[in-house]
Amino acid sequence: MKNWTIGLACLMSCAMTHAADIAGIWRTIDDRTGFSKALVEIKKQPDGSYTGTIIKIIPRPNYAPKELCQRCPAPYTDKPILGMTVLWGLKPDPNRSNHYTGAQVLDPLSGKLYKGKAKVNADNRQLSMRGYVGISALGRSQIWVREH
Repeated sequence: MKNWTIGLACLMSCAMTHAADIAGIWRTIDDRTGFSKALVEIKKQPDGSYTGTIIKIIPRPNYAPKELCQRCPAPYTDKPILGMTVLWGLKPDPNRSNHYTGAQVLDPLSGKLYKGKAKVNADNRQLSMRGYVGISALGRSQIWVREH
C-alpha cells in the first residue's frame, strides 16, 4: 500500500510539472484595438517545439487587410501573410508549468521580428503571448483564445 501511494504521488507531481499542450487553432486579439486579427494554427514539431501558421485573416471594421508581408525581413518580404509561419521555436519551460520560451515571433503587419514567450491559463483556453526585443520588459503581450 505504501509503494502504491508513493507511486501515485510521483505520477501526480510529474503530471503537474508538464506544460499543457498548446497545439490547436487560436484566435489572436490585437492588444491595442481589441479586435481579432487572425486564426493561427499551432502545431507541435518532432523536436518538441511549436510553430504557428496563419490560417485565416480576420478583417477588421474599416480596415483593408494586408495580403503581403511588405516590411518583413528576408525570406518573408512580399510573401503572402495567409499561410505564413509567424511563430517558431516555442518550447515548454522546464522550470515553470504552462510556460513556454525560446520563440521567434514575426509580426507581418509591422515586419518586426521578436523573441517570444507564452503562458497558457489553467483551463487551457487562453494563451498570453509576449513578444519582446532584448528583455521581456520591453515588449507587448497579446491574448490568444483557443478556437478548437
